[in-house]
Amino acid sequence: MDLGLLYSGGKDSTLAALLLDEFYDVTLTTAHFGISNDWKHARETARATGFEFERLELDPDVAREAVDRIREDGFPRNGIQHVHQHALETLAAGRFDAIADGTRRDDRVPTVSRAQAQSLEDRHGVDYIAPLSGFGRTAVDRLVEDRLDVTVGPSEEIDRADYEAELRDLIAEKDGPTAVTDVFPDHEQTYVTDVR
Repeated sequence: MDLGLLYSGGKDSTLAALLLDEFYDVTLTTAHFGISNDWKHARETARATGFEFERLELDPDVAREAVDRIREDGFPRNGIQHVHQHALETLAAGRFDAIADGTRRDDRVPTVSRAQAQSLEDRHGVDYIAPLSGFGRTAVDRLVEDRLDVTVGPSEEIDRADYEAELRDLIAEKDGPTAVTDVFPDHEQTYVTDVR
């Protein structure tokens, strides 16, 4: 069965791909708005890890709506959640038998509730799979340490292809670079360079 995995090039989505590869024909699928070429980072990781890769173009209006939410809230959670739900909907409406993401048990954002997962499946006739939903961060980190070569660093310095990078670009364009640091808390990102 063909499975499309929402893919950022980071440790969680790469680990999800490795877990799913036993059962599905996995295509790493990077969702983007066309704001930047950051999706290329995920394509490079897909090549390094030996998976098929596709881009999934999202509606730019959703990015603008997400940025408006982030600016209004003063934090990114609801905006990123809005984008993730749109990405899953778009992926589910495509050619795949199953869709997945790299959300973990202890993620604050994005998350997918049981009701949201069932709704996706029912409306689009696909299986939704979250292979890391039973794993906490420590368990993921242990598995990643054993299987992946990863670069870790501050969000603004790490190559990646997640929603946050394009949303940061839009906020900087509207309000200036300092506005980005006002709404996005400092946190580390990962970028996978190889599978061991």
